[in-house]
Amino acid sequence: MPNTKSAKKALLKSRERYLRNRSTKSAIKTYSRRVKELADKGDVEGSIATLRRAISLIDKAVKRGILHKNTGNRKKSRLMIALNKKLAQQQGANANE
Repeated sequence: MPNTKSAKKALLKSRERYLRNRSTKSAIKTYSRRVKELADKGDVEGSIATLRRAISLIDKAVKRGILHKNTGNRKKSRLMIALNKKLAQQQGANANE
């Protein structure tokens, strides 16, 4: 428990930042999952639009200091790799038909 007034204020600010950062990270995870789900369904336009939104959220999180720069770049890279793999698999399955 904080003893001084400044320590109490610091605790409140810390909690506010924690909740704000947690919601941003949760949104990034949600959009990342949606990209993969839409790619599985074969919705190319939807998955690309969702990918753009996810990348935008990741970039904003890096800019605000919620994510480290390398972490943001890694997340974007893995998302694009996953999307390209799924789309390539679908194109290969369509070519075999």
